[in-house]
Amino acid sequence: MSSSGTGRDRAETRRLRGLPAYPLAGIPEVKARLHAEGRDVIDLGAGDCGLPVPDEAVAALREACARPDLQRYAFQRGLPELREAISDWMARRYGRRLDPDREILPLVGSKEGLGHLAFAALDRGDSVLIPDPGYAPYFGGPYMAEARLERCPLRPEEGFLVPPDRVRTCPGDLRLVYVNYPNNPTAAVATLDYVREMVRVTTDRGALLVYDNAYAEIAFDGFRPPSLLEVDGGLENGLEFHSFSKSFNMTGWRLGWACGGGAWIERLARVKSFFDTGPYLPIQAAGAAVLRDPEPFLDRNLARLAARRDAATAAFAQAGFEVSPPQATLYLWMAVPAGEGSVEYCRRLLESEAVVLLPGSALGEAGEGYVRAAFTVPVDRYAEAAERALRLA
Repeated sequence: MSSSGTGRDRAETRRLRGLPAYPLAGIPEVKARLHAEGRDVIDLGAGDCGLPVPDEAVAALREACARPDLQRYAFQRGLPELREAISDWMARRYGRRLDPDREILPLVGSKEGLGHLAFAALDRGDSVLIPDPGYAPYFGGPYMAEARLERCPLRPEEGFLVPPDRVRTCPGDLRLVYVNYPNNPTAAVATLDYVREMVRVTTDRGALLVYDNAYAEIAFDGFRPPSLLEVDGGLENGLEFHSFSKSFNMTGWRLGWACGGGAWIERLARVKSFFDTGPYLPIQAAGAAVLRDPEPFLDRNLARLAARRDAATAAFAQAGFEVSPPQATLYLWMAVPAGEGSVEYCRRLLESEAVVLLPGSALGEAGEGYVRAAFTVPVDRYAEAAERALRLA
């Protein structure tokens, strides 16, 4: 019996209807049409630089795929050699060794862990402070957990930082505070003193600091992004998330990790056990191989990204955008010319000039008036993209 026309639409729940629509829905179809028309599309939208993954990852994956013992369920704790490699890497990087069995949890990319954490930490009506603009899981997980979402606008006059006073004054029973530095999408960075203060104020509020450090290895000009591991009480009162996607160009491999106090690792693992059985074990073996000696790859990769950063900054500045070279991340964060809405501007730029930028409002209301350009194309393409943007103006 058909339910068409009777009652509410059973295909879409109240919770699903409350999810925000993506402002550039349909862009893949537009790009496909432009390609079919013979147009040269320059895509600076997605945070995927398209550079090669480490040779060690490919070699280790090939070998691991032939191992019968790695074809089974990974479960949440995953491959011991990956957790040990993460512990060794974090000790070299930040000077603190993590317990591989209690303080590290492999993830199917850090994205799912950031979202699933909400189900481990929140009851209905608990308060969550999220940055605006910000990464989608900061909203999606708490929203699905029916928490009270408190948005913190990231303002240029405050360095696009979440002010510690916003944590102190956040209403309700504050349980989670999401922070992401180096920041997507604004490319803002934080000092170690800032991280110390955020640990202090979240601890005072009895909230868990969720520190998304996915861009920890994408930093330029000698800048070294800080970590909770460098702060007294940081991992006792927080969870830090890392990813192979950005640091090692392994976006499609879906591998990351959370690290922190054993109780929170256990809670997150318990929630995840109802949604997944961990990353594919050969991919975990590849991650372990990468972390044994990552510095040579990171140095080469960073040099390529720095060249793209410099080319993009120079090109868009020449085209009239107010922009300076960021200290970290894969992005330029630029004001939309002439006060035009970010979605309208990005649609016009795509249709007229075949250039893809991400509208700031796609990542939150406070992102309106900005666009994000990613370091996704070779150095010589940024001048062309900026020239097309200048023609549009």
